[in-house]
Amino acid sequence: MNVLVTGAAGFIGSSVCLALLERGDTVAGLDNFSPYYDVALKHARLDRICGSGPPTTVVDPSRSGFSRDALEFRPIQSRPKPLPPTPAGPNTTREFATEVGSIVGRSGFSRDNFTFHEVDLADREAMENLFAEGQFDRVVHLAAQPGVRYSIDHPHAYVESNIVGFLNVLEGCRHHQVEHLVYASSSSVYGANERMPFAVGDNVDHPVSLYAASKKSNELMAHAYAHLYGLPITGLRFFTVYGPWGRPDMAPVLFTRAILAGEPIKVFNYGRHRRDFTYIDDVVEGVVRVIDRPAQPDLHWTGRDPNPASSSAPWRLYNIGSNNPVELGRFIETLEEALGKKAKKELLPLQPGDVPDTYADVQSLVDDFGYQPNTSLEEGIAKFVAWYKGYYLP
Repeated sequence: MNVLVTGAAGFIGSSVCLALLERGDTVAGLDNFSPYYDVALKHARLDRICGSGPPTTVVDPSRSGFSRDALEFRPIQSRPKPLPPTPAGPNTTREFATEVGSIVGRSGFSRDNFTFHEVDLADREAMENLFAEGQFDRVVHLAAQPGVRYSIDHPHAYVESNIVGFLNVLEGCRHHQVEHLVYASSSSVYGANERMPFAVGDNVDHPVSLYAASKKSNELMAHAYAHLYGLPITGLRFFTVYGPWGRPDMAPVLFTRAILAGEPIKVFNYGRHRRDFTYIDDVVEGVVRVIDRPAQPDLHWTGRDPNPASSSAPWRLYNIGSNNPVELGRFIETLEEALGKKAKKELLPLQPGDVPDTYADVQSLVDDFGYQPNTSLEEGIAKFVAWYKGYYLP
């Protein structure tokens, strides 16, 4: 199967690429190396995929054609700084990832099955060229401008990437007979909803951040394309994904760095809010299951009593989480235990744009795909800390 994965240098995207390559798929990865966070980490994730040799396999369809059988190799022209050190000893980064238990670290694929495209989603011409040349069977759209709080001060970035970019993905899928589009939505769409657990049938018409609104817009746009063109589309609302190779702007990395440095951590809502922390391997396993089964029309759907998570069109929505919310205070305690060091805490009120709690009802994903998250918080944090020390510390 020939699969396009957008956000291939991202946390979830790079993990999905490796899982698909491991089972023998041909994968084209796309990313624009947004400087929203340290670009060196994104390069390191791609190096894991490509293995030894040139630092990155880069093909820009706006400037040259490409063939999966005869790849054009050229390194990224500039890197902001050298990559952080890999673990000491004979292990490669890939082998180290296996040791700490990450699905994204196992070998068993040829890098000849992987091409990388440095393209901005909002670049309409480049996206058209990519789809025309790629002839993809499936598309996994994980690229986006992330961050709830960042959206407050940088709204235009969210419209350009999350709405214009998503439109270009939809158009590419529409015009090139893509069999199934799977895209990332977010638990943020639940916004002001207070009923727990969050179910895909709940009302999500009251977002509390522009990021959430952009993801809700994706769901509506996807339905329009499924209805108009019969394009099978499945949306996944991700719940607080964490683990090795995670984003440096997220709590696990921020807290770990501060605790090890003896600096205070900022604990919002005085540590009382809850998050449905979901380990990366569980998320990737769920995504891969969904890729393999294109969305189908719901034969029982009716406009008189519409189900918000399905349709008479080939369009579906699912939560993908652990179904086990954890109070932030407990998360910090688990991290302290793994690090063997206590945190200094600066207790603060809830930030604008944040929601007090998230809790995923994943029953429909369990029923339809056999999804079963099985990584405990203690196990996931231990694996994350092992990776963090090997990646960031000398």
